Amino acid sequence: TAAGAVAEALLADRLLLLTDVSGVKDASGAVVTELLAHQVREMTADGTIAGGMIPKTETAVHAVENGVRAVVILDGRVPNACLLELFTAHGAGSLIRSG
Repeated sequence: TAAGAVAEALLADRLLLLTDVSGVKDASGAVVTELLAHQVREMTADGTIAGGMIPKTETAVHAVENGVRAVVILDGRVPNACLLELFTAHGAGSLIRSG
């Protein structure tokens, strides 16, 4: 995506991808708060990550493998979601890092 490309060019510390879901969900439907790129690939391969989440996670993995320190997928409809992500210990979505 354009956002991912800009974040990569800037070597951004963090890219926030705001969407209409709370984050990446596991097989039981619970939000996974932290993932490594290889875990995202595994969850995509086994069908846990599917549909509209695939382009989001592909953008995230590409970004973290090209200089962005972390990507967060979070629900932009939640009031103050970005502030919660940036200024609280628990965050507000799924944090994806390289590895």
